[in-house]
Amino acid sequence: MSIRVIVADDQSLVRAGFAALLEAQDGIEVVGQAEDGEQAVAATVDLVPDVVLMDIRMPVLDGLEATRRIVARPELASVRVVVLTTFELDEYVFEAIRAGAAGFLVKHTEPADLVRAVRVVAGGEALLSPGVTRRLLSEFATRAKQAPDSRLLAELTDREREVMTLVAEGLTNAEIAERLVLSPATARTHVSRILLKLGARDRTQLVVLAYESGLVRPGWRG
Repeated sequence: MSIRVIVADDQSLVRAGFAALLEAQDGIEVVGQAEDGEQAVAATVDLVPDVVLMDIRMPVLDGLEATRRIVARPELASVRVVVLTTFELDEYVFEAIRAGAAGFLVKHTEPADLVRAVRVVAGGEALLSPGVTRRLLSEFATRAKQAPDSRLLAELTDREREVMTLVAEGLTNAEIAERLVLSPATARTHVSRILLKLGARDRTQLVVLAYESGLVRPGWRG
């Protein structure tokens, strides 16, 4: 079954380029395009794709609010939004991730990385590179006005806190299993239980919660 994608960007050349690149890949189908956030939300409701590539800065409705509206709809729970930005430390990216985006990409990313990102997100993983995404989260956690709320993690066991720390470091289930000398299935089970206990949509939101709870400190490098 093909991975169904919607591309939302107000620049027609960028939008067409991403669509053409993805359409040329086996197992990926671009089912819709949108030139503003309002169109992106409408197309997502109508088509229910697997992945939405969402530009942040768009007219009518920006990508941040569009992401919030998509994530808020129960019938779109399976849809993964990847926000697109021109700059790695775009001030809106952190808020987009908090709103429920599964990750982000810079627009000048290599074509192969874009394709890989779509496949990774569609497969249920968050787009959390151990480098750029963690630096971005650390940067904006440093600026957070609210104090860490340790009560967020009250229901987690010590092992689950340990696993969540490694998720925040950007490790995959396989890497977590290797680090903690567990089977990959056990690591996956721990992550699933953490998501359930915290009511988090995906691994990206676990990273945000790790910072907001104080489990991970701004500037931490694992």
